[in-house]
Amino acid sequence: MARKRTDMSKIKDILRLRFNAGLSLRDISKCCAVGPATVSEILSRFAASGLSWPLSEETSDTELEKAVYKGKNTSRHKRQPDFVCMHQELKRKGMTKLLLWQEYRDADPATAYGYTQYCEHYQTWLKSLKRSMRQLHIAGDKLFIDYCGPTVPILNPDTGEIGFCAQIFVATLGASNYTYVEAGRSQQLEDWIMAHTRAFQFFGGIPRLLVPDNLRSAVTKTHRYMPVINENYARMARHYGTAVMPARPYKPKDKSKAENAVLIVERWILMRLRHEYFYTLSSLNQRIRELLHDLNHRQQRVHPGSRYELYTRFDKPALMPLPAYPYEYIDSKQARVGPDYHVLYAKHAYSVPHNLVSHTVTVEATAQIICVYYQGKVVAQHPRKHQDGGFTTVKEHMPDAHIKQRWSAERLLSWADSIGNGVRAVISFQLERRQHPEQAIKSCLAILILAKKYSNDRLEAASQRALLLEQPYLKVITNLLVNNKERIGITTIAEATPPLTHHNIRGPRYYQ
Repeated sequence: MARKRTDMSKIKDILRLRFNAGLSLRDISKCCAVGPATVSEILSRFAASGLSWPLSEETSDTELEKAVYKGKNTSRHKRQPDFVCMHQELKRKGMTKLLLWQEYRDADPATAYGYTQYCEHYQTWLKSLKRSMRQLHIAGDKLFIDYCGPTVPILNPDTGEIGFCAQIFVATLGASNYTYVEAGRSQQLEDWIMAHTRAFQFFGGIPRLLVPDNLRSAVTKTHRYMPVINENYARMARHYGTAVMPARPYKPKDKSKAENAVLIVERWILMRLRHEYFYTLSSLNQRIRELLHDLNHRQQRVHPGSRYELYTRFDKPALMPLPAYPYEYIDSKQARVGPDYHVLYAKHAYSVPHNLVSHTVTVEATAQIICVYYQGKVVAQHPRKHQDGGFTTVKEHMPDAHIKQRWSAERLLSWADSIGNGVRAVISFQLERRQHPEQAIKSCLAILILAKKYSNDRLEAASQRALLLEQPYLKVITNLLVNNKERIGITTIAEATPPLTHHNIRGPRYYQ
């Protein structure tokens, strides 16, 4: 391995101590912390260079180096590779540096570098391509947002097992580094957006620009120049009068503030929680708030003052004011209207005007209300229900034919009254025996429709006979009508049955 050249500053010190101070080689070696052989070599080379001491003001360090090390390093006569072409060729699949070096050497072996130096010179050239611009952060301008990599387990208080792992949301202001931290259940859209609203309340104002990472809740489609922002996220930004500018994919320097804040939160908050156990998300957030206060009020090493002091001095006066009311999360989705003129949201069906069947509508849901939009206009509103498999229908949304066919308990009882008291009693029994009256509509209609086939009188007689038998069911009534037994009196059955005699029977005289 070639010996490293002596710095020009030390060479000048050696010449000065030799010619001005008249020190010996050993004394110069001690003063400059170099070997005596090196001192002797430098003085010999200077004497052979043709230069004189003191050096003229026009003599640069480069000229002095060339004069002292003239003929020392033959690599100066080596042929420099075409690093630009080499860089492009290495992008080819299967291309190697060794193959490129062999082609470079074959062109002129006498002036070619060895393989090791060839690679070292290429790495030096490659590093010279990288540039890092120091960013100037204006007060109240940008809020950098990201999630920590580590999570915090939330334990089940009954079993002690991990219920879920809390995600740590981090937001920091650019000018002051004032930081907000909270734990959420997930990185899903609702948790992501509502964490923003609480961060704005914490900061007491709104920055002009949000700089998030490219997670799915923020960016629907990533792009270096024109990313597609999630519509719900963009709606939240419009409510607060701010804008969203995601960091470029695979460019962490675009959100260096967030990366640094995440690192600090992991070190000064999460690492201090590693021996603690949490059974609820609220208890974890309470502990995080305590540690966050300490983090924001701690004196910084580089910047004078704490994050809170810089925030009150710079960011807080520059932030935009909060709106009159906080943002309420709205979940938005596209849905196609089914043939039953209902749209499904969270396993519950809501009606829309029947003329929108097969059309695509937008469903927006809050915690209390469901709104359905078609071409930007509200076509239906319903109170939100959390009954899985249920349906909410408004009469005005139904076609006229369906309204006429819509049966209710009152309508069924009214039809039964027109036939007779026995039929009404059977229909009442059918409605009351079911948990929900709508579940008995089909069986009630099946009983009432028998009047069209067998007449009202026969159906009334069959109903009274079924009531006497304490079996007011569709199958019993149908069998009576089919077999013409609806008019057989109850006395006939009693006479056909022989009387029971037994010594345990008390008889009528027992009650006198």
